[in-house]
Amino acid sequence: MEGHITPTKTYLAVFFALMVCTVLTYYVWTIDLGFFNVVVALGIAVFKASLVVTYFMHVKWSPILSKITVAISVIFLGILLLLTSMDYASRQWVPRNVGWENYPVLK
Repeated sequence: MEGHITPTKTYLAVFFALMVCTVLTYYVWTIDLGFFNVVVALGIAVFKASLVVTYFMHVKWSPILSKITVAISVIFLGILLLLTSMDYASRQWVPRNVGWENYPVLK
């Protein structure tokens, strides 16, 4: 089975895009967007990761089974991030400064 030979121009274009995104990430970090700092930084990180997976890992020219595997991995990563963010968001729901002695079921 022959492999795909990617032109050097493609690698240089992807490298340049990754460097631009890195500078953009730093610039976004220096300005205050409030909650959206995290959203923009994650968006840039996802874009950079998709460039790396698509071109440097040759998924663009891989068989369909490899593409399905990558897609399922991304879906499960999204589920993991969603569940983690739900846990983080719900941490304020627990009353603070309440000891176990106030719960009669646990006595």
